[in-house]
Amino acid sequence: MDLAPPFSARDGQIAVELPGARAVFTTRSWGDARAGEAEIAARLGVRLARPHQVHSGTALVVSAPEQAAGTDADAVITTTCGLAPTVLTADCLPIVISAPGVVAAVHAGWRGLEQGVIASTVTALRRLRGGVISAAIGPGAGACCYEVGDELHRRFNAHSQDFRAGANLDLKAIARVQLMEAGVARVHDCGICTICCDPQLSFSYRREGPETGRSAAIAWLS
Repeated sequence: MDLAPPFSARDGQIAVELPGARAVFTTRSWGDARAGEAEIAARLGVRLARPHQVHSGTALVVSAPEQAAGTDADAVITTTCGLAPTVLTADCLPIVISAPGVVAAVHAGWRGLEQGVIASTVTALRRLRGGVISAAIGPGAGACCYEVGDELHRRFNAHSQDFRAGANLDLKAIARVQLMEAGVARVHDCGICTICCDPQLSFSYRREGPETGRSAAIAWLS
């Protein structure tokens, strides 16, 4: 993998260091994250807190794994050491966000972006802690490949921003703008498109269909 700082390879996965937090975006080499949660948690030495994702704008603050399990939400936030907010993706954007003493993981497809999952997460994070906020965008559908219809383009290009790349929509640009508008000071992007990257690196719903596996974005306080 050709990664630029603050991203790096860790045990075949994509790791990122943010101020006060660490995160891993899992790759195919660790298998389908839905089936390997216990093993992944043991490898990283953390407890995973993963919600039931519904493509919403809901952000959940938790202090224990059971508070996330089965709860409808698309972002998880914690101030608890050893607890790791976790989301699953297979083309939707995995985003990790941190400030001193607080960390979040966000599942952001076009529906979540439209419904304000990033703003909800940053607002909740600010209520818990102050300080400079940083974010990292992991592997997800890129502007190179994410073709959508005219109606979806109209939804995101109705204002001054233009997120069209030919017939494609630039989800990562939308996420960057929303993060900055929410007050995130630093936004990093690993630059990997799950649709056209090496198939051995990442799962892709667009490339492989609904039966494909899922990667995990896992973040915890350092």
